[in-house]
Amino acid sequence: MPEFPKTLDDAIATAKEATQRALDDGCQRVQVELGIPEIALQAQSLALQFTPLFESYGSGLKVLFSDTGAAALARRDWGETTFKVGDVGTSRTPVEGKISDEDRIFLIVAPSSVEVEQVEKLANLAGDRPVVLLIPQLESVATVGIGYAARQLRDRFLSTLETSYYLKPFDGGAVLRAYPSSWQVWVEKAEAEYELIAEESQKPVGEALERLLAPPDSAETEAAGVKKKGFLDNLQQMFRALTQ
Repeated sequence: MPEFPKTLDDAIATAKEATQRALDDGCQRVQVELGIPEIALQAQSLALQFTPLFESYGSGLKVLFSDTGAAALARRDWGETTFKVGDVGTSRTPVEGKISDEDRIFLIVAPSSVEVEQVEKLANLAGDRPVVLLIPQLESVATVGIGYAARQLRDRFLSTLETSYYLKPFDGGAVLRAYPSSWQVWVEKAEAEYELIAEESQKPVGEALERLLAPPDSAETEAAGVKKKGFLDNLQQMFRALTQ
């Protein structure tokens, strides 16, 4: 059973281990979600930390960023690498031209809803070659998207992704998952101390999460030591704890 991470390095280490387990089990479309404030600003560094997982693929690893600028910056900062670095392309530079028969595994870094169609095309073109999405910014598409197109996207692509690691704070706690364990709900009991209160087979969101968190009454909540703090306070505190 995964433990609640004490630092960001702990979370990343567990995420790498869980991703390796998912790939070893034959999962071909994997996503690593770290919903920690400001983590997207560290996407390039995080991607480099993940590349040793794929050393056995050698030059068959292709790391793809969301745009040409990010890819060029990574090539400059990383220097010579055994793997290839590129971008997922746009409507004017189709993804079909971004992959080759020599590519054996794809690491897509911080794709957003803007690139989701290109990512889906790449995953389809990859066939049985693994595709790993690192800190994708797609949750809003999955939960907020309205209409037939959004439902189709969820059913057709997003539902095919296996979450190897998930950590997202909410007001007073966090949801955690490390493959192949269940989805866990943790609540803050004291500063930087969290208690596991629930394990679910599906990711608890919206009303499902609210039901798990609903206290019997305010008196019991106070007696249990649950702290009442603002949403931003909890996010900031968790981020400080994880980055110490």
